Amino acid sequence: MAQTTSIEWTELTWNPTTGCDRISAGCDNCYALTLSARLKAMGAAKYQADGDPRTSGPGFALTTHPDTLRQPLRWRSPRMVFVNSMSDLFHARVPLGYLRQVFDVMAATPQHTYQILTKRSRRLRHLAPLLDWPPNVWMGVSVEDHTQTHRIDDLRTVPSALRFLSLEPLLGPLPTLDLAGVGWVIVGGESGPGRRPIHPAWVTDLRDRCLDAGVPFFFKQWGGHTPKAGGRQLEGVVWDQMPAPAAR
Repeated sequence: MAQTTSIEWTELTWNPTTGCDRISAGCDNCYALTLSARLKAMGAAKYQADGDPRTSGPGFALTTHPDTLRQPLRWRSPRMVFVNSMSDLFHARVPLGYLRQVFDVMAATPQHTYQILTKRSRRLRHLAPLLDWPPNVWMGVSVEDHTQTHRIDDLRTVPSALRFLSLEPLLGPLPTLDLAGVGWVIVGGESGPGRRPIHPAWVTDLRDRCLDAGVPFFFKQWGGHTPKAGGRQLEGVVWDQMPAPAAR
């Protein structure tokens, strides 16, 4: 079922797939991996399949859940929906036919705005021409440091109504960030016991780039032992700019 969420930039999460595996440094302290192990131990049915212990872990094998596909059809009031908070919709083990079913549901519920994030931008670029992109779908990529900015180039080829970046966990500066074709930027620090530090100068540089380019800027968190430990203020201001929803 859909879940309300503490993620500040969305309202609900919808997980037609669960599970993933490591693809880059941004995955090293994955919150979803930790949560899936907890849910497996609690007996949650969606998190019983184990993944490769070298790259994922308990309850985190990539699994499709066709029984969840019709959930958005039952939501009457408009929602901002983060698709696959516990997975990556463009994982190699998600069949194209299943992807199309997910996109069909999003197209059939134009009152909702769907936010999709992936680190697998090459597959996104490859499959994007094979999918119908309704105007209520926002597509984004996660970028943690300068070694992954190629994901933004892949994103620019996608015909989604809005393209956005999640620069979280931000693990280094992005001095050559190009915002061409980007309609929204989210920045955040890492949280949890193994968190890696975020430098304020990295964040202020990104904020200033967004201001100069007229791109909405959302600062999610400094991070810390818990997500809210460091707060959300940047130089005394809470930055929670967002694009307008597709339909309300």
